[in-house]
Amino acid sequence: MWYLKLRMYILVAVLFAIVYAMVSIISYKLGVTNFYFYLALSFVLMFIQYMVGPKLVEWSMSVTYIKEGEYPELRQMVEKLAMKANIPAPRIGIAHITIPNAFAFGRSIKDGRICVTQGIMSLLNKDELQAVLGHEMTHLKNRDVLTITLLSVIPMILYRIAWQFLFFGGRRDKSQGSAALVGLVAFIFYFVTNLLVLYASRIREHFADKGSVDLGNNPSSLATALYKLVYGSARIPKDELKTAEGMKAFFVNDPSRALTELRDLRELDLDRSGTISSNELDALQRRAVKLNFGDKVMEIFSTHPNMLKRIKRLSEWQHA
Repeated sequence: MWYLKLRMYILVAVLFAIVYAMVSIISYKLGVTNFYFYLALSFVLMFIQYMVGPKLVEWSMSVTYIKEGEYPELRQMVEKLAMKANIPAPRIGIAHITIPNAFAFGRSIKDGRICVTQGIMSLLNKDELQAVLGHEMTHLKNRDVLTITLLSVIPMILYRIAWQFLFFGGRRDKSQGSAALVGLVAFIFYFVTNLLVLYASRIREHFADKGSVDLGNNPSSLATALYKLVYGSARIPKDELKTAEGMKAFFVNDPSRALTELRDLRELDLDRSGTISSNELDALQRRAVKLNFGDKVMEIFSTHPNMLKRIKRLSEWQHA
């Protein structure tokens, strides 16, 4: 996992270096007044998002929290995983949507919540569901929901700077030219940093997969769970998938890419059993995974790693 951590550290350094470069350009060209205003505004918006975010998630996903005595097997799995992860047991919720998936959110580890959808409960067996819950537990343990929220502020700041200087620049010709230049550079940086934040989101999914394995779950159980989630999402009407579009970064997989991913994953299911066994993972480990140009572009603009690459990495952890 050291190489994933190294990538994340380098990524954070690059993102803040871009912000520093942007501050230097503004300071040199126009002064820093507008920058500090939009910096403060962005952090205010981030704080509001941090405070009301959990309620928005609950509302958008129709979440209700289980009570004492309800779903005893689910509660037992979550509490067991929390003990292994050495974090407080999170609240457990049921999202009343048919899309099969799970997600974690909360302001901190003590405020953690793990939710499963109605669709996932009837789709996965106990080992597969526990592997998914281990993935979500790792998100809470790593505090990566907060990390992504903080990193997302950087594109937000740059977008506001670009908007300000491109459309509300100076009045004189010379200052207008300087303002337009700063706005253009800020927009380019906004586009680049947004791609880097998406890359950070994909890295955190690999971290969570590895975390689930470290919590004692079999890589083939998580691989099969991902396969089944893709298959289940592919059967959901497109209109229903759109209702969860804003939540897909929280999900275990991206439901909107299910039809494309299903084509690749079926090739891994050599015996057509509907699962990905340890032997099939071993076979994948010996194969080279090459993505076509379209798949590479799609991954760049996605919150989740390419599913074939993701399961390939699971195969590498099977005997680690």
